[in-house]
Amino acid sequence: MTRVAAVDCGTNSIRLLIADVLADGTLADVHREMRIVRLGQGVDATGALHPEAIERTRVALADYARLMREAGVTKLRMVATSATRDASNRDDFFAMTRAELGAVVPGAEAEVITGDEEARLSFTGAIGELASTEGPFVVVDLGGGSTELVFGDSKTGVEAAFSADIGCVRITERCLPGNPPTPEQVSAARAFAAERLAAAFERVPVDGARTWVGVAGTMTTIAAIALDLPEYDSERVHLTRLTLDEVRAVCDRLIGMNHDQRAALGPMHPGRVDVIGGGGVITEVLAEELARRAGITELVVSEHDILDGIALSIV
Repeated sequence: MTRVAAVDCGTNSIRLLIADVLADGTLADVHREMRIVRLGQGVDATGALHPEAIERTRVALADYARLMREAGVTKLRMVATSATRDASNRDDFFAMTRAELGAVVPGAEAEVITGDEEARLSFTGAIGELASTEGPFVVVDLGGGSTELVFGDSKTGVEAAFSADIGCVRITERCLPGNPPTPEQVSAARAFAAERLAAAFERVPVDGARTWVGVAGTMTTIAAIALDLPEYDSERVHLTRLTLDEVRAVCDRLIGMNHDQRAALGPMHPGRVDVIGGGGVITEVLAEELARRAGITELVVSEHDILDGIALSIV
């Protein structure tokens, strides 16, 4: 049995999965963890990673490396997505990852993956526990800087994928400065989301999908709030099914709240408080388009996503 580790470093969060690879090729979780480090702080405006953001990420990665060593990890893979793809000083970031990960597996470092590969890894992780009869699937990975749409099924795999240049951090920094945002800001954010997602819907044939699967922090937080959980519970959230009316109700609520009201919600991670409204705007646009194009009336929220896909890719 091989013990592997996967690290996903996105625009808003850095996440770790340590898992055992079983004889049938599936994964058994040993440890999952997520920290908000906001690596993409200001990247949309400046084109560079902020030194403080790199340091926040280093601190989290050093703790992750310690956990990997203590768990006896023998293989690892770390991928970096939207924020580092866009950064002019990304060499500073990768030098840091070589120093931290090399202490676990010599020569290990983060790698930038394309939006297409990010989408495919998310798809692999997201549909693993869903019945093949529910396919074809459209998997949406709504991150901090980008949103991936992937179409396919469990038999033939991914048929189409596209990474749209929009996420909860990017849309918040660009369109939603208010606390709470004004109706004019929300309207501008919706237009921005629709414009950035249009290319994805042109490239990904969602009209053939039967099931919408949502992954990553915006989607899981929406599910936790819809379930009225007193605190976040990943087991309760995993594979939650929400009607699109329930999705819209939660998103409207989040968009209209101020910072303190969002922070007071039991399942809300502190690092998502100021960007969850932007995530809600994107989610509403997605729901409208998927209902119109594919007749989809339900969102399935999965806790398994790109982390699981990364781990499976190194088996």
